[in-house]
Amino acid sequence: MGAAKTVISSNHMPITIPKKFISPREDLIIVPRSEYENLLERAVPMVRLTRLEKRELETARREMARGEFLTLKEFEHELDRSHTKKGVKVAR
Repeated sequence: MGAAKTVISSNHMPITIPKKFISPREDLIIVPRSEYENLLERAVPMVRLTRLEKRELETARREMARGEFLTLKEFEHELDRSHTKKGVKVAR
């Protein structure tokens, strides 16, 4: 198999597609940028954050960078502990 595949576009300009994008098991679809952006807008709706939400997001990112977070397993363990009463065993 060659390193790349060259295709002629509708305006007769050659387009070279790198081999890493070509797979015998998958289709390759090329669309204009405007169509792609339109698809993204419909598939992943953009949400505008309030000033408070932006501040909270930045705080959360700094905490994560410092390693100040719980894994899902740790979080579930903490939830489980908060629901059990002292001295009472819970059957599992």
